[in-house]
Amino acid sequence: MTSGQEWQSWSLKKKIGQLFVFGFHGFEPSEPIKQLIEANGIGGTIYFTRNVKDAQQVHRLSTELQSIAKQAGNPPLFIAIDQEGGMVARLVEGVTLMPGNMALGAAGLAEGAMETARVCGEELRQLGITMNYAPCIDVNNNPDNPVINVRSYSDRSSVVAELGAAAVAGYQAAGVAATVKHFPGHGDTAVDSHHALPILQHGRERLEAIELKPFRAAIEAGTDCIMTAHVCLPALDATGVPSTLSKPILTGLLRTELGYNGVVVTDCLEMDAIDKTYGPEQGAIKALQAGADMVLISHTFEKQRSALEAVAAAVESGELEESRINEALDRVMTLKEKRKLDEALQPWSQVESIIGTEANKAVASKWSEASVTLVKNDDGLLPLSRGESTLVLWPEIVPVSVADEMLSGDGSLGYFLQELGANVVERLMNEPNPLADLEQFSQIVVVTYDASKHQVEREIAREAVRLAPERTVAVSVRNPLDLLLYPQVKGYMAVYECRPLALAAAAKALLGDLVPKGKLPLEISAAYPFGWSAEGSR
Repeated sequence: MTSGQEWQSWSLKKKIGQLFVFGFHGFEPSEPIKQLIEANGIGGTIYFTRNVKDAQQVHRLSTELQSIAKQAGNPPLFIAIDQEGGMVARLVEGVTLMPGNMALGAAGLAEGAMETARVCGEELRQLGITMNYAPCIDVNNNPDNPVINVRSYSDRSSVVAELGAAAVAGYQAAGVAATVKHFPGHGDTAVDSHHALPILQHGRERLEAIELKPFRAAIEAGTDCIMTAHVCLPALDATGVPSTLSKPILTGLLRTELGYNGVVVTDCLEMDAIDKTYGPEQGAIKALQAGADMVLISHTFEKQRSALEAVAAAVESGELEESRINEALDRVMTLKEKRKLDEALQPWSQVESIIGTEANKAVASKWSEASVTLVKNDDGLLPLSRGESTLVLWPEIVPVSVADEMLSGDGSLGYFLQELGANVVERLMNEPNPLADLEQFSQIVVVTYDASKHQVEREIAREAVRLAPERTVAVSVRNPLDLLLYPQVKGYMAVYECRPLALAAAAKALLGDLVPKGKLPLEISAAYPFGWSAEGSR
């Protein structure tokens, strides 16, 4: 790595390049990303599902990207990913996929957040991924939030603070830079900043009590990086700019008041909250002026190149001070040294045997099973009887990223029930007349993913409960608030993701092979408060 004194002697172009993280398309280094690494010396890249097939391919891709940087005489790259666990995971094949945040919140132990983050981090590092844009430490206190939801540990700031700090410790013990997000809080918004600019009207006292508490804990835990939110908070900055572009928020609040001196990275500037108002070029300038150290532009080569040029022009014109560039560069390079980015990857032949191991899978399974929450069991409908005829109604709406897993015959709830010896017929809810012959089934299991957003889920769940109330139980496989949409159901179990690991745990609990130990990590209603479980509350 390069000493601090040498950084100061770099060209302006090379200094600026180190402050950008760019995404690209393809499973191999694309020509645009090669150009940006070689000619502009960018500081990092980010992987999305479009870049990921399996662990071996990712290992090869990371090796190639670092080789391009080295051959160009540039510092090693940060290679970043959004590997939050659960429903937000770019890399699935060949690695150990950990439970997501709300599942860990239901398990309720900092040990779970730390252990799962450490194991995840160890595997990422073996694949050349050195920065994880996780954990999400937004407080999920708005049931209408379209973007956070189960990515949060809880609707209680104290729980989010404790588990978020534990996850930071886990990732960084593995040599991966943790990135807590989205500062100063994206949990209480009803707008997705991918599509518009959310405005949060809370005063400073409320923000201190809820939104800022997890970030204070993460800073105390030594988080390497903090990601900004494209959220407007008039109480903190009356000008109405998003937090990502706000000097009062990034410098005044985060740096001066909270005392944070690590790396600040923006959320992607191609999200509509920035792209449709300022554009990535002006967004990059304003973010750096505000106090950000790294600028993330995830998708479009032309916007990436234009942002680099715009920042250089802003420095040359005096609009953006070069001292601000130097300050950001110092933080970036200090973190690269701290995380030892110049260490070469081990050959795949060695890596293959130490990722996705049975021991690591056991960790994931342990904490996934610990999250299963029995919310209702009126009339003792659960556990189900293996020998009785059982209909499982499977939701039509599933995320593209996990649809194949879920519906391929080896990843649905019905599959896991059958594997445990249950007598199961499974149907998609959007099949013709999925409830036509309910009298043939002694037990009915309705599975919902996010019934508030999907009409067919709501209608089928309600109709099954109406037609066969004494035989119907429900399992939510993402949003536990689904219970509010079919409250008459007598049996209700929550897992917090529809990944196979969670479905396997749900199947065990439905059949009585697993005693559900999870507690609600958020309030569903007065009858089902935070910490509730039909097995006993916290």
